[in-house]
Amino acid sequence: MTEKRNLPGVAVVTGGASGIGEACAREFAARGATVAVLDISPAGQAVADDIGGKFFLCDVGDEKVIEARAAEIESTMGPVEYLVTSAGILQKSAMRPHEFPIPAWDDIVKVDQRGTYLTCLFFGRKMLERKRGSIVNIASVAGMMSTPLHSYTPAKAAVIAMTQTLAAEWGRSWVRVNAVSPGVTLTPALKAALARGDRDVSTVETVSPLNRLIDPAEIATAVAFLASQEAAAITGVNLPVDCGWLVSNGWHFYGGLREPQG
Repeated sequence: MTEKRNLPGVAVVTGGASGIGEACAREFAARGATVAVLDISPAGQAVADDIGGKFFLCDVGDEKVIEARAAEIESTMGPVEYLVTSAGILQKSAMRPHEFPIPAWDDIVKVDQRGTYLTCLFFGRKMLERKRGSIVNIASVAGMMSTPLHSYTPAKAAVIAMTQTLAAEWGRSWVRVNAVSPGVTLTPALKAALARGDRDVSTVETVSPLNRLIDPAEIATAVAFLASQEAAAITGVNLPVDCGWLVSNGWHFYGGLREPQG
């Protein structure tokens, strides 16, 4: 089988030091991209070194920093063809609204919602000037339903909404904007939550039609597809990659998913 190298040019991946962001950085590099790994953690340097990319320390919640990084990458690496906004903060516990500290609420919204918008804005400007570019935002299935995550869920719903609005705004300039909404993905952050006892994945596996969690590499494959010319006619979509979790919700009233057949 011929190796697929369908992402030539410079790709920027925020949150690229670990988890879904790291998987995306590795996938894009494997497909021919020169990858700029952006993260607030210096661990991103090792990822960049391993894939032949460059690392940039960056807090996407800081407007001046992300604007400066966008200018620096354009001037030192060349025109950015692809942007993946994977930087984000998980809500660690499902507290009731009156128990959840407002500073923690603000931190999640600042990075997950505002940071995604700022990243699209500052990297998208040059794409608009060149009349080409592809952006894939990492949202979440949590943003497509009601959950007890009273900061994370609305922030990810906002990412889906901004994906749609930017796709409509920028489409005439040939800049595509799409989103991928992961289901429960076995990232280092989830592993840490499991170790703390903050999450129980047994129920997820039970209600998922495919009866398993998702590997970060599976999210990266979907992101790479939407970024590539194979998806040239696709913009404004939100693609759930969730092992079927969303489609199983209505089955619980009828006794849950059935046992395997055949």
